[in-house]
Amino acid sequence: MSNIFEGRTTNEAIEKGLKELNLTRKQVDVKILESEDKRSFFNILTPRVVKVELIVKENTEKIIKKEKIEVSAESEKKAEENIRRFLDEFISKLPTNDLVYDIKLDKNDLYVDIKGEDTGYLIGYRGNVLNSLQVILNNIANGELNERVRVLLNIGGYKEKREKDLKDLADKIAGTVIKKRKSITLEPMSSYERKIIHSKLQENSKVETHSIGEEPNRKIVVSLKK
Repeated sequence: MSNIFEGRTTNEAIEKGLKELNLTRKQVDVKILESEDKRSFFNILTPRVVKVELIVKENTEKIIKKEKIEVSAESEKKAEENIRRFLDEFISKLPTNDLVYDIKLDKNDLYVDIKGEDTGYLIGYRGNVLNSLQVILNNIANGELNERVRVLLNIGGYKEKREKDLKDLADKIAGTVIKKRKSITLEPMSSYERKIIHSKLQENSKVETHSIGEEPNRKIVVSLKK
């Protein structure tokens, strides 16, 4: 799970996010989206805005149960309008002319689904372009709102396919760990992908998982249960 917050400084943005999420600094990974240093002569008089993404770590010792705040219908409508306005212009400038999108609201979340014959370049290597577009859509949707609507993006059914591949990988790695009785460290993955691996292997009584490293190079280690 990740959330984006703004402030005049990096520390202010992080503290604002931690307070809203009711988490400690040790329970999140921080990714700087817009740095304090990115200022030029032409925008020196513009109020400084720093954006950070707080990614909640898996397997935290303390499980935080935070009631989700209901977002007003007005904010939901405005967020959807912002997304539609952006996507209409964005898609019109792409080389593929058969792209269509659909937006659905479910429990304060906006699900955006883009479909077409050729969507690979919008997905990127293991979803890196898709993930970046999702961050952009969240910023655009919530740019003028006091409340926060979460935007979840899927393109060409990528997330369903990726989830299946990751679950198959988890089973394969678990089998290897059990057979060779040695831990295996996977390559870096996003928090979304790591969550799938963790959840899948929780069903396995012989192995356990934990994450190591810092974003964006955070990895999962699969090992035998002690």
